[in-house]
Amino acid sequence: METFPELRDLQIFCTVVRLGSFARCAAELGASSSYVSKRMAILERVLGCSLLHRTTRQAVLTDDGQAILRWALSMLDAAHEMQGAVSAVRTEPRGTVRISASFRLGRRLLTPALSELSLRYPFLDFSLVVVDRPVDLIAESIDLDIRIGAVPEPHLIAHRLAGSRRILCASPAYIARRGMPAEPQDLREHACLAFRERDQPLGTWRLQRGGDMHTVKVHGPLSSNNNDIIWQWALAGHGIIRASEWDCAESLASGEMVRVLAGYDWPADVWAVTTHRQASSAKVRVCLQFLKDRFASGPFAR
Repeated sequence: METFPELRDLQIFCTVVRLGSFARCAAELGASSSYVSKRMAILERVLGCSLLHRTTRQAVLTDDGQAILRWALSMLDAAHEMQGAVSAVRTEPRGTVRISASFRLGRRLLTPALSELSLRYPFLDFSLVVVDRPVDLIAESIDLDIRIGAVPEPHLIAHRLAGSRRILCASPAYIARRGMPAEPQDLREHACLAFRERDQPLGTWRLQRGGDMHTVKVHGPLSSNNNDIIWQWALAGHGIIRASEWDCAESLASGEMVRVLAGYDWPADVWAVTTHRQASSAKVRVCLQFLKDRFASGPFAR
């Protein structure tokens, strides 16, 4: 009989590629680097080709590795789909659900939601990956990407979890010191705390009031790729922040922050995004339904 690669080895191979090194792969899997190296050697022997160029710090795909990666991702995707089909006939869905989100959304909304979800479905394991950048669902083995704003990718399925808007706010101390902007173009004369959001370039803010739309190039002395840092600076009075209304609600209610340009906002609905194959998975379906319910009512409603 022909010898076929083991799915576990293909999983390890894809993880090495995603993380860029044997050591990081071993850390994520809770294994040793020697184990990862051994499994990769076995996979290369079974396939009869070299998959990775190894250096002391990283692992880079060979030409053969590029071709094998596409097949490996497809085979693992099919295996997950099969597992989902089997789970569909059980009373309890099983398997691992890998979910991605931005730092702020993951910490404030998803962390408590997944805590309850894991109690409800004890045979499901959840891995929450928080990154403030776009993700490739297939290449990074993501089952669900929870994001804010439009979903432009035509090959993905988007499920709307909640309606929301982006608004502007600042600390009372900042407004007392610099004054309140009267219209969007006034933002050019203010310190604006720029955060690289997933769906737009750094330092470009879009706002609308009624049918009027405004695009303003803003600047300020402080910027970051981490939204928690931006929030700390805003609360300390360093400038104006642009954030989702659910994220501002508590600070506005307590008086820590005040609304800026109250008539202006920008649509920023919360979406759960998945691939066509994963959308039919039982484990993904129960997660989607749970999140829709929690975002619509109860303690996680926004």
